[in-house]
Amino acid sequence: MKSLKLYGARDIRFEEAEKPQILDGKDVIVKIKACGICGSDISRYKKLGAVTPGQVWGHEFAGVVEQVGDQVTDLKVGDHVAGCPALIEEDDYYYRAGQPARANSLHAIGAKEPGGFAEYIKLPEKNLIKLPDDLDFDSASMIEPSTVVLHGYYRTNLSVGNDVVIVGAGGTIGLFAVQWAKIFGAKKVIAVDIDDEKLQIAQDLGADYTINSLKENVLVKVADYTDGMNADIVVEAAGTPTTASTVFGYAKKGGGVVFLGIPYADVAMERFYFEKILRSELTVWGSWSCVSAPFPGKEWATTVHFMHNNRLNTKKMITHRIPLEEGSEMFERLMERKELIGKVIMYPES
Repeated sequence: MKSLKLYGARDIRFEEAEKPQILDGKDVIVKIKACGICGSDISRYKKLGAVTPGQVWGHEFAGVVEQVGDQVTDLKVGDHVAGCPALIEEDDYYYRAGQPARANSLHAIGAKEPGGFAEYIKLPEKNLIKLPDDLDFDSASMIEPSTVVLHGYYRTNLSVGNDVVIVGAGGTIGLFAVQWAKIFGAKKVIAVDIDDEKLQIAQDLGADYTINSLKENVLVKVADYTDGMNADIVVEAAGTPTTASTVFGYAKKGGGVVFLGIPYADVAMERFYFEKILRSELTVWGSWSCVSAPFPGKEWATTVHFMHNNRLNTKKMITHRIPLEEGSEMFERLMERKELIGKVIMYPES
């Protein structure tokens, strides 16, 4: 079958891979219809390379059930599904305690086991979410990043009427954060990014104000937009050392910061920002993965519901649709940053 395999930093290859086979009664084989490039994929491609060199990569996908094991009860051939990429050993203490996102054994497909940049994938039945047949595969392949955001918001005390600042609002996670903040009932959503074109998309998706941090003083603008109070909730979605060390400055006294981005580097903080945590008595929430109990969690059912009812807009987020064989070239284009590239959807079928 066709696939994209990651061998090392900036080394991804379009190659043939062995088609998966049913080995366990709970196994399900899915024919992949659409798969997406994640922001974490871009960082790993650029900086870290493969967990397992030569592994089929990718973890965002949707497709159609092609074959099921003899112990599968809730899925049948022809069902439309999205994949939860979190693989966890069921005897893991945190999994058994109903805290799967904290499981020591948690890892994602595309690391040690084959991922979603391929024509087919095999997963346990519990990792597949049945979809309405009329939910398009492009949107369905983006359910996973939405669940990452929703998992993070569930960690916070976000409520109706709050003001929310989203740093790194132009990426997939940031754009979902904008939309979910509005669904949660946020009064003002302030989008922060370094790209005006992406900020325009954030505004189109519901952001009330936008700030280009390369051109404007974010501390001043956030205070202006919130009548000097700053935000109830700040979302760090950029995943850079700079943004991770400065987001505390945008939260109001008694507010909180939730971290969704992964810096992939050491984070150093000026005293001014660190003291914001103390002097403003901030709450800091770490958020990891996209799952809760009962596995895979309400993040998934909730996303499917709001996506199916057109409350989550994925169309404005997608800028490129390409065949899988052009994936290697696309990753290099993402490195060059010479053009606006938002969400990229790839299609294994020609």
